[in-house]
Amino acid sequence: MDSLEILRNLAIIVIAAKFFGLLARRLKAPQVAGEIVAGLIIGPTLLNIVPLSEFFFQMAEIGVVLLMFSAGLETDIDNLKKSGVKATILACAGVGMPLLLGTILYMCFYGFAAPGSAEFIKALFIGTILTATSVSITVQALRELGKISTEVGTTIMSAAIIDDVIGIVVLTAVIGLKDPSANIGLVCVKTVLFFAFSIVLGIIIFKIMKKLDAMWPHTRRIPIIGLALALVFSYIADKYFGVADITGAYVAGIILSSLDDSGYIDRKMDINSYMIFGPIFFASVGLQTNLRSVDTTIIAFSLAFVVVGLVSKIVGCGLVAKILGYNKSDSLKIGVGMMTRGEVALIVAQRGLKAEIIDSEYFTAVILLIIISSILTPIVMKAIYASDAKKANS
Repeated sequence: MDSLEILRNLAIIVIAAKFFGLLARRLKAPQVAGEIVAGLIIGPTLLNIVPLSEFFFQMAEIGVVLLMFSAGLETDIDNLKKSGVKATILACAGVGMPLLLGTILYMCFYGFAAPGSAEFIKALFIGTILTATSVSITVQALRELGKISTEVGTTIMSAAIIDDVIGIVVLTAVIGLKDPSANIGLVCVKTVLFFAFSIVLGIIIFKIMKKLDAMWPHTRRIPIIGLALALVFSYIADKYFGVADITGAYVAGIILSSLDDSGYIDRKMDINSYMIFGPIFFASVGLQTNLRSVDTTIIAFSLAFVVVGLVSKIVGCGLVAKILGYNKSDSLKIGVGMMTRGEVALIVAQRGLKAEIIDSEYFTAVILLIIISSILTPIVMKAIYASDAKKANS
């Protein structure tokens, strides 16, 4: 593919992704859903006018790193500290139940496999995709209901953040199992070493960045240094620890999240992500998915995947919340609030595709889960709060 074709294809992707993204937002659906649909339309599923190339895969990779760096920047460390044991237990349930049920779901469709085999790792990865909770969608739903600062809202937020951290660790471990020479013990040790390394180096970097931020407040050089840090941590994580590069980007964001200018850095990163790298990544998901080749088994699996994805979060987090002392209504709110999936689920699925653990046909199930959970969550949450208000007034 020559440079002129690349320019043409880039223009098509950006225009299509933004058009369908804005259309989705107007229809009260997540903008990311529209960008995925754009990829489906211009890709092999429908028009087939934009062929995938190594260049676009590399651009999508940068998009993933930027997205996870921004997710780290948006992490509130104080909320993590205040959330305490309850949020951590809820997060563990929010990861454990979907991981277990997702693994069993795959085996029910494609046969039970011996632990350590390629099929078992594939089943485990399907469960891993289900572990992610979309913090951004949950935040928006709570904000629209005016409940983000309540005890339930804070618990959901804290648990969702911890949920993603645990989910990324699980992702790293499962991808590590793909290597025949690797074992779960070694993967866990290397993961722990990476986080220990990140904590020590992170404290030093934060102190340096805090001084630089005070010296050059609200200047472009701070986001530039932040971006370089994200790229370096991504490289170190993958190259020297065998940890997914997106984990390194996420950690880099967390390191800088307490800076006075963390929001400024995030806004600058968002410009690049919003204009080009984000659309390319989400559209690439659609471009890699060919619905023409989807058979009835995948359709049935996708529907079951959506049901298990929703139920596993509601049951897992809801039951644990009840055990922890929340009343029935609040437990249901927590379960429903944790069931949304978004960009992290897509990123996890994309990492599985890159590592050759799953095939692109499984993106159909992930896309369905994101769209349905994103639409259902605000509706169900609103209905629960309305029911509570009605009982209180009666």
